[in-house]
Amino acid sequence: MRDEFAAIAAAEGEDYSAQLAANVRGERVVDLWIGPDITADSLFGVYSATKGAAHLVVALLVQDGVLDLDRPVADHWPEFAAEGKGELTLRDLLTHRAGVVGADDGFRVEEIADDRIIAERLAGQRPYWRPGTAFGYHALVIGALTGEVVRRVTGRSIQEIHEERVRGPLGIDFYLGLPAELEPRFLGTQPMRPTPEQLAELRANATGPNSLTGIAFNRNHPEAVDLQELPNHRVIRELGPASVGGIGTARGLADFYAAAIDGRLLKPDTIAAVGQIHSAGTDLVTRQPAAFGLGFMSAATAYPVLGQGAFGHPGATGTEAFADPRNGIAYGYARRRFGFPGGPGPENQGLIKALHAAATAV
Repeated sequence: MRDEFAAIAAAEGEDYSAQLAANVRGERVVDLWIGPDITADSLFGVYSATKGAAHLVVALLVQDGVLDLDRPVADHWPEFAAEGKGELTLRDLLTHRAGVVGADDGFRVEEIADDRIIAERLAGQRPYWRPGTAFGYHALVIGALTGEVVRRVTGRSIQEIHEERVRGPLGIDFYLGLPAELEPRFLGTQPMRPTPEQLAELRANATGPNSLTGIAFNRNHPEAVDLQELPNHRVIRELGPASVGGIGTARGLADFYAAAIDGRLLKPDTIAAVGQIHSAGTDLVTRQPAAFGLGFMSAATAYPVLGQGAFGHPGATGTEAFADPRNGIAYGYARRRFGFPGGPGPENQGLIKALHAAATAV
């Protein structure tokens, strides 16, 4: 793995900054970092890898019997029934089938940071497709929607429960709301630097701000903040929105997935349930193939070398994190600069193959 990581660094250039961590059957077996000013303790914005931590909380509450996957969301959150959403279940919501991927007029950055505001705005939003009939990535809002169900049922936010049941007691270096005293450890995200060929490809495949993709990624707001800048806003780091606001290390990513599958947090039936594929095919938002479990993406679909039922979530800079319960693997990779084309970095394929080969050889 060290050689694979070094080869990626050589190909990426001198300012490549990343961390890589992996646990196998309860033991840390990979702990690497590289780049200017990077240490093992440097904190990164991990974008949508946040969704994994948020929906680990939901999985715990389902396991506890506090949440019922097949109960309509509106039973707990009556306002959500507006515009034909009254029959949508929590299961449908978690699997990106609600159809409310954004708001008609978009969000200011302060609103993206605040899950309560997103939930209030989207409760009355008309869905962009008939709820439950198709799926599309609720990129910036899914954590706010599921989080509002959590709040209505428990009186606590996803962020609070994450701190009380996961991060705090297990000492995991991953935050949904970064304390001010840890700010010196945070390294701001760096924008993508596409080659001329990559830039041409981006322009050729660009979608309009009022397209479904544009709405889902908030490009329809007149003062839309660049996605690449989101964690660089203190309000995002401070409030830790459950869709995109997580701050942590690669160790932290690997550690909460390790805890999910090693008996400390989830039981076997819950592990199997969250990794079971519910939505698969062409995503209406990204226009790409995708497969979703219960709040997580199917890591086994993205990386076929992994065991069936592997679950996790990537992040926009190239970040990747998952648990592979069949092989006892927990993986965390975080990088500072956006890679092309965004989403899980293609370098993860080689890293994961090398990790799997090593893990299954012992």
